Amino acid sequence: MRVLHVYKSYYPDTLGGIEQVIAQLGRGLAALGHESRIYTLSPDPDPPVIRRPEGEVHRSRVTAEISSNTVSWRALLEYREQLDWADVVHYQFPWPFGDLLHLLWARNKPSVVSYQSDIVRQKWLLRAYTPLMNRVLESVGLVVATSPQYLDSSPVLGRLRNKVAVIPNGVDESTYPQPGQEALARWRERVGEGFFLFVGVLRYYKGLHTLLEAARGFAGKVVIAGSGPEAPALEAQLRAGAAPNVQLLGHVSDEDKMCLLSLCRAFVFPSHLRSEAFGMSLVEAAMASRPMISCDIGTGTTFINEDGVTGWVVGPEEPEALRGAMQRLLDDADQARAMGQAARVRFENHFTAAHMAQAYEQAYRQVAVARTGTFLESGQKQERIP
Repeated sequence: MRVLHVYKSYYPDTLGGIEQVIAQLGRGLAALGHESRIYTLSPDPDPPVIRRPEGEVHRSRVTAEISSNTVSWRALLEYREQLDWADVVHYQFPWPFGDLLHLLWARNKPSVVSYQSDIVRQKWLLRAYTPLMNRVLESVGLVVATSPQYLDSSPVLGRLRNKVAVIPNGVDESTYPQPGQEALARWRERVGEGFFLFVGVLRYYKGLHTLLEAARGFAGKVVIAGSGPEAPALEAQLRAGAAPNVQLLGHVSDEDKMCLLSLCRAFVFPSHLRSEAFGMSLVEAAMASRPMISCDIGTGTTFINEDGVTGWVVGPEEPEALRGAMQRLLDDADQARAMGQAARVRFENHFTAAHMAQAYEQAYRQVAVARTGTFLESGQKQERIP
């Protein structure tokens, strides 16, 4: 099959969780014999085509951006060329302009939508966008939720339950660098061992203000790695003496991230709003056999981190509960080790790129048969299903 992945932005312009999912899925599909192409918008699409391991990235120029919704006049014409190449189109939701492209040109194409998140913050945009959103979600062959928790808690997905499948996001461990001894020694000297780690983009919904409150009176050390719009506020809190046992590292490379995961006692993920729909950083922590602490917000974070098995789940914005969960893992090394091993088993069973790619392969075939009556095989002529 030829699969066209559609999203508002992509590498090298942006480095988010959905971009990572698309990249991991493209590589997983390639291993199954399928071809992927990514269609996206860019503020500087020069060159217009970039070749990457997961597939070619085709870019149209951004005309404007409104509340994180990128739009492009050129895409209104250039998107049609991509559809001629594709057997199946795979959209990442939400992206309102991508919905418009679908309704204009791709309503008769076999299509899948990965429903990554409800629109949480832009309430005014949601009111204007709802009619378009409903038309698109009703028109595609299949809508995919990334966890049972999100399917159960999303009012939008609840209305579409008869056409929703659950396919968790996953990663390919072989795409991550193995930390070298020299890098490990450098980080051990800088931050020590046995600390409690957060890695991610520093956004408003990550709950890091709660983590700083929880760090007060905590006997261990907290390390926060990442950059983002909340960095100045966190730095100001630390300068004011909010938590002397917290260290901000800023952006780190993938190798550095793997070093930090190797050295930490546990991974802390205090996201408190539903904008955190899944939590790829939790998947990486489970891959590294680390116990996790997260908040129950009715999303995939609680699917990845099983309370009492792979770590602890606490209420959102409850610093005392968060501190207590960290203290338990600090005080009981055996429990931390056992939960980390359980996290690794859960990763292998649910969150690998291979599992994700196999599930999407079946989803693509399902929508292709439903839409066209044809069975699609990579590199072969389409054949009518009897």
